[in-house]
Amino acid sequence: MSIITGRGDSGETDLLFGKKIAKTSVRIEALGSVDELNAALGLARAAASDEHWIGLIDALQERLVGLMGQLATLPEDDARYRQKGYALIDAADVEWVESEARKFEDMGVRYTGWARPGAEGSLARAGMDFARSLSRRAERCVLALHESGEPVPEEVRIFLNRVADLLWIMARVEK
Repeated sequence: MSIITGRGDSGETDLLFGKKIAKTSVRIEALGSVDELNAALGLARAAASDEHWIGLIDALQERLVGLMGQLATLPEDDARYRQKGYALIDAADVEWVESEARKFEDMGVRYTGWARPGAEGSLARAGMDFARSLSRRAERCVLALHESGEPVPEEVRIFLNRVADLLWIMARVEK
């Protein structure tokens, strides 16, 4: 089976449950921004050397895949998505991100001024700063989707905000 199908040549793309939507829609912009965040995390992960840090990135990426599934589902198909048991972001995921951020804060990480990504010479840390900036963009895109009248669960909106905070902290502690 070829990845080249030509189905998107008309400017539409597929969502879950057989739905099609314009590639220029606010929903696809939000979905694409989360995909970019996931890819940036992959770069940071590949450059990392600390096994705990790599595991944490993997756990974030796993959650982002679930979040992309949620975004690839139109509101009228939400019950069907849940019935299938697909992954979704919930309050436990928000709590998990907050808990991970607090662990780093407990190590004494403190804000000391504006970050200059890459100044430390660590590709992994610069990658985390890049991922953080993409997380903020993903958050803005998801908020725009929500404000357009297509509801996005509060947990998803909060999750992206907390992820950006965690990534900022991680960019300052990776070994």
